[in-house]
Amino acid sequence: MRRTLADIAREIYGEDSEYIVKSFDVIGDIAIIKIPEKILDDRRYKFGEEIVRNFRYINVVLRQETPVEGIYRIRGLEYLAGEKRTETIYKEHGARFYVDVSRVYFTPRLSYERGRIASLIREGEKVLNMFAGAGPFTIHIARRGGFVYSVDINPYAIEYHYINNILNKVEDRVILYRDDASRVVEEKLVERVDRVVMPLPELALDYLKYAVKAIKEEGVVHVYLHIQYNTGEEEALKKAEEIVEKRISEYNVNIKDVSSRVVREVAVRTAQVCVDVTLHKSINYI
Repeated sequence: MRRTLADIAREIYGEDSEYIVKSFDVIGDIAIIKIPEKILDDRRYKFGEEIVRNFRYINVVLRQETPVEGIYRIRGLEYLAGEKRTETIYKEHGARFYVDVSRVYFTPRLSYERGRIASLIREGEKVLNMFAGAGPFTIHIARRGGFVYSVDINPYAIEYHYINNILNKVEDRVILYRDDASRVVEEKLVERVDRVVMPLPELALDYLKYAVKAIKEEGVVHVYLHIQYNTGEEEALKKAEEIVEKRISEYNVNIKDVSSRVVREVAVRTAQVCVDVTLHKSINYI
């Protein structure tokens, strides 16, 4: 019978296994696990080796040392077992993504959300992705017939994005910018796009003004936020919509429609929420 991660943790850590997170991110053939500081000792290497031995689709095990942080939004990683590399190919919804998990932020936990956004795209629609990373949102959108202005400040992200455009045969539908999204909008994209994707909760509200500027007379903005709540998801959704509507009210544009959904839980009583806003500009906006 196949052993689970919990089985392996109990074998290696005994009573301490209660502190082990019983799930891990798998990106391609790389597993990224978390081990709390209170039980951080040499047992982690044996733990990694047993994961490689028991999960045939995993060839590398890394431990997350730090949370996602810094201007490039990457996490510190420690090698534990398997092949010594941080590059892999991740497959999702028929697309392939070549990434280095130590240099570019990438999560498999947004798979459904990337597919959802791509399903909304109309043929020929012009889209701005303000925080593109290695291109997962962008490439799914381009494969559905959209034309994407894809921006990221991380030079490694742009390098892998360029490769992924070629891997997925969408290079003729994507323009890459290695720059700050606010500058790209101000200099090149004022009133040029039908839709804006903002998949970086830490900066979304600060850049919402530029998303509004990029939209044509009418368009849609997808704003991702981290929302703390006390009572449940409905509270998180309501708070997210109120925050976005209040900020947009400062720009003299009309909200034609607003909806929201919980994307995932990111911490205790903290949800990642996407607010989808359809806007129509008045004459003197912003």
